Amino acid sequence: MEFDIVVVGAGPAGLSSAIKLAQLSKINDMPVSICVVEKGAEVGAHILSGALFETKALDELFPDWKDLEAPVNNPVSLDEFVYMTSQHNHVNIPSFLTPNLMHNSDKNHVISLANLCRWLGQKAEELEIEVYPGFAATSINYDSSGAVIGVNTSDMGLNKTGEQKPSFEAGIELKAKYTIFAEGARGHLGKELIEKFQLANECEPQHYALGLKEIWQVPDDHPKYRAGRVLHGAGWPLNETNSNGGSFLYHLDNNQIVVGLIVDLNYSNPHLSPFDEFQRFKHHPLISQYLEGGERIAYGARAIAKGGLHSLPKQQFPGGLLIGCDAGTLNSGKIKGSHTAMKSGMLAAEAVFSQLRVENSQATPDYKSVFEQSWLYTELQLSRNFASSIHKYGAIAGGALATLEQNVWHKLFNRAAPWNISDTKPDHLGMKEISECSSVSYPKPDGKLSFDRPSSVYLSGTQHEEDQPCHLVIKNANIPIENHLPRFDEPSQRYCPAGVYEIITVDNNPKLQINAANCLHCKTCDIKDPSQNITWIPPEGGGGPNYQNM
Repeated sequence: MEFDIVVVGAGPAGLSSAIKLAQLSKINDMPVSICVVEKGAEVGAHILSGALFETKALDELFPDWKDLEAPVNNPVSLDEFVYMTSQHNHVNIPSFLTPNLMHNSDKNHVISLANLCRWLGQKAEELEIEVYPGFAATSINYDSSGAVIGVNTSDMGLNKTGEQKPSFEAGIELKAKYTIFAEGARGHLGKELIEKFQLANECEPQHYALGLKEIWQVPDDHPKYRAGRVLHGAGWPLNETNSNGGSFLYHLDNNQIVVGLIVDLNYSNPHLSPFDEFQRFKHHPLISQYLEGGERIAYGARAIAKGGLHSLPKQQFPGGLLIGCDAGTLNSGKIKGSHTAMKSGMLAAEAVFSQLRVENSQATPDYKSVFEQSWLYTELQLSRNFASSIHKYGAIAGGALATLEQNVWHKLFNRAAPWNISDTKPDHLGMKEISECSSVSYPKPDGKLSFDRPSSVYLSGTQHEEDQPCHLVIKNANIPIENHLPRFDEPSQRYCPAGVYEIITVDNNPKLQINAANCLHCKTCDIKDPSQNITWIPPEGGGGPNYQNM
């Protein structure tokens, strides 16, 4: 199938890019054929975010989004930031000590990003964009000069050994003049492009966090529920292992409360389990007061690219562009990435459309120029030191430095600080050996506030065809047992938030078992494995979580 543009990924970046291209096509009376492929069973099925949403990019894409009934109708009503000093205590951080970029007003909304993407998907189809959910782009095609000329979707109906079953259907080759990659954080095709075109040669390593999230339904008369309430936290429980990250608790509409924990994946203690940290976090009295009497109705997890401008690779290459969280456009200072992903996609559309208007041109779209002249670049430039400050100096000292930079320097001089704070150590190299670290003891889940992995994965709606090739590729089968087990007690059995990796005993010998059907597609294993021995690739299209309101 041939198109002018193929977009890989129906998240906020990919859909905004496709929509902007269609809008430019209509304004300039220049027909452009556009296809969006999405590995989730439906648009939104694999979308997970907090989400605190800033409408800046949406205002530009659809100025009349309110009249069009976009699912953005829960403005922030109360904005709080706390530091949890222990499992029982906390201190409220006054506004003047909170970095300005973290302040939220009623111009920001607490939303479901999955539902916003569903709405964007509908708008895309109204603009005659072909949107294909359930199709995973698995490989990239190049021409004789090395330029990208499209992608292939996955074969369907292969058994565990790669042989064709009676239900076999071959993948589809999607040809394009330009291909836009918007897979989200740690996209597997994005990884290939970054390496092939050496896009990250002039930037620092990308840094990631794992975000874990639940949705709770609380009674109509819950005394603590207040639509639009926002609570961000730092400190406990991660401070007990000298790890970085933060927590959030947002009040959606319809008596739903979102609770989550973000764990930076540069953590050093191999005993740390992000999932179990999240479960015990909910027992803090500050958090439990909002959840008691409610019912947990959804669970999910996703990696977050948070290195910011220091870690942003080149985004243009022959035949295409890398956008949104596939590149790493999240603004960690704001703890927001949806509006920046959308703007990245819109800028990509402008760059590609300009190139399409040049007759017989096959030149690389000039994304760099439009990006550096945009508010997106300015925003990322202003917050570029936020994540690296905390990585380098910890939550308290690093947070104080970020506050000084944003609240004092920016206010006095109205421009970005002249200094750069670097973090050049990849996250997977941050892990120490078990002999250097204290063990971590986690309480058993009580079934009321805290839960186990199997029941959590069930709430994610995750489903995979069992009889298919494993999509979690172990490069060297000996490393987990012979190297990682004695050095790190094989950390995959703890850093995975879905229980995919498990050490079992077979004939009195340890063995790594992979429960691929549990996979939430969070990509943590691909990021955190100390030897970079695990590669995540897409399973059959349509497999994975089925998030409804995340």
